Amino acid sequence: MKKVVLAYSGGLDTSCAIRWLKDKGFEVICFVADLGQGEDFQKIEERGLAAGASKVYVKDLRDEFIKDFIIPALKANAIYEGKYLLATALGRPLIAKYLVEVAHKEKAEYIAHGCTGKGNDQVRLEVTATILDPKLKVIAPLREWEFKSREEEIEYAQMHNIPIEVTKKKPYSIDRNLWGVSIEAGILEDLDKEPPEDAYLITKAPTGLSSYPKYIEVAFEKGVPVKVDGKKMKLQPLIALLNEIGGAYGVGRYDLIENRLVGIKSREIYEAPAATILYIAHKELESLVLDRETAHYKEILSLKYAELIYYGLWYSPLKEALDSFMEVTQKNVTGSIKLKLFKGSCVAVARKSPYSLYKKELSTYSKEDTFDHRLADGFIKIWAMPFKGQER
Repeated sequence: MKKVVLAYSGGLDTSCAIRWLKDKGFEVICFVADLGQGEDFQKIEERGLAAGASKVYVKDLRDEFIKDFIIPALKANAIYEGKYLLATALGRPLIAKYLVEVAHKEKAEYIAHGCTGKGNDQVRLEVTATILDPKLKVIAPLREWEFKSREEEIEYAQMHNIPIEVTKKKPYSIDRNLWGVSIEAGILEDLDKEPPEDAYLITKAPTGLSSYPKYIEVAFEKGVPVKVDGKKMKLQPLIALLNEIGGAYGVGRYDLIENRLVGIKSREIYEAPAATILYIAHKELESLVLDRETAHYKEILSLKYAELIYYGLWYSPLKEALDSFMEVTQKNVTGSIKLKLFKGSCVAVARKSPYSLYKKELSTYSKEDTFDHRLADGFIKIWAMPFKGQER
């Protein structure tokens, strides 16, 4: 019997895919990645076996996810279209990496996934798998099967006694990991409707919060967060803590009409409290320690870096080259940023770094000013020289 390794989440699509692939004559082996989604993985394993899988691999990838994917993206200030901090996109190349590894272990010629035919994740998984092992064949049930809606999938699951938790009343498609939550489908497809509160998982409505702000201080060493409020922490609990604090203050909610890689626009809502706090703090610290030319050029490359992640090109040569640039820029990104969280907002209010390029005696307008104002006259004349005498 032919073997296929399925990237399994325990959700509606992949649970139906197990039965569908089995009916096509495949032995289905599931791979489940723990990226910090906070689910009951024993229950997911049992669900996969109940749906017809012969084996279910579950692997804890949280530390690798943070170290090798989240931290590089944070150092790069990677954000797609100004709102998406790429939680799902960052997880896909890591899942694909182990999907290929399990296929090799099981001597399977096929891998499969539960991504829709008009989404980005199919590209991310398949391109990564192609880069890592071009001989593997890919099966994408959602591009081939007969179901036209999630409602039809729910009926199929119920007919075949496949255990699922989604309902027709709340048919959201949710992807969650420790860096954030992506939510789509259902009422969110109606652009004239505000996302209902029951769509959110880890953030509270900003309007329901206290009138008092919350202040926190995040410290970095060479671009990596190491402390919260003076307490040294490992990255996994640090991110969990910031998700809890930020979520309680409504920080990190995004409602985005985004340009998908496949060419269509879609609406998704995102929750990313910890990612938002760390992104803002890291960017503010860079503004203190990077020279102007490096900071401005990094803005350009940050946009490209985010696109490469979004487009599924994590293992591409360009991404590898950009990693080297980003790493060099982090040499002096050490210090701390104090942030104010208040009714959904997160703003920096204080900054400290031993590598600060800010000199109060040069920028002040008080009597402590040491800047030689007479130099400005010559500077302006030299700066304007290339344009002097040009016809308009």
